[in-house]
Amino acid sequence: MKKHHQDIRDLIYVHLNQTDQYVMSYGIEFDEFAAAFSGSLNHLLLLKHRFDDADFNMHTLLEYCPEDRINKLAGEDVYSYGDFCWIDFIEEEVLNELSGQELAELLYLGHQKHHLKLPFYNKLGNRFVYLAHDDGWFNKIYYRSFKDFFHLLSEVVAGKVGELKKEKSILGIRKKRIYPPVNKEILLSLTPFIKEGICISLRDADHQRGRLEIPIWVIGDFANMDDMYEEYENLSNKPYHAKLIFDKKTKEWKLNVI
Repeated sequence: MKKHHQDIRDLIYVHLNQTDQYVMSYGIEFDEFAAAFSGSLNHLLLLKHRFDDADFNMHTLLEYCPEDRINKLAGEDVYSYGDFCWIDFIEEEVLNELSGQELAELLYLGHQKHHLKLPFYNKLGNRFVYLAHDDGWFNKIYYRSFKDFFHLLSEVVAGKVGELKKEKSILGIRKKRIYPPVNKEILLSLTPFIKEGICISLRDADHQRGRLEIPIWVIGDFANMDDMYEEYENLSNKPYHAKLIFDKKTKEWKLNVI
């Protein structure tokens, strides 16, 4: 019982696996990922995709998305691709240096959404491996540095809050409010929870006059997002474990841990 695509947008699930350097998530889509790293993403070697404007690499027999076409790819309905998997790399020449063994590891990643060995290749200089099924529904992203993950989360939460409630201006035109990214220190302090798996629920946000409060539940480790969603529904009427608060006067974020 898959939720409709739109359901994805106002609930974020993240579970961080420190040993294997990946984060499982629900509710964060590729266009949000691309926007968060806008201008700093390298070319993407496409392991599973349906993008029809990719270039072909003869050595790997795989297609890739050059850096200058990432925006175009981000504008596609990537969700409808089904599987969408890629690994970034610095320049096309390095693809031609990949060994058969390395190529086999990359194909396995795209096929099984899991690594044979930690998927960070010095040749490729990759920061990420992005493995998604129904993008935004099931995403498993390997991070060379978790700093990148916290950057993504801080941007995405702010972006989603801006989408939530378009505020009416004097003329009655709904305008999107721009919220500052959540401070990394706040998100870092949530790390013990994120290692257990949390839901940040924008749909349960409490809009008050001077502040906005977003509940966070510690929910556990899920690979099946239907099960995660069910667990969220069970927990959502129970007390939350933490609350992300935006103060509209000072324009600052803070965290309350219960």
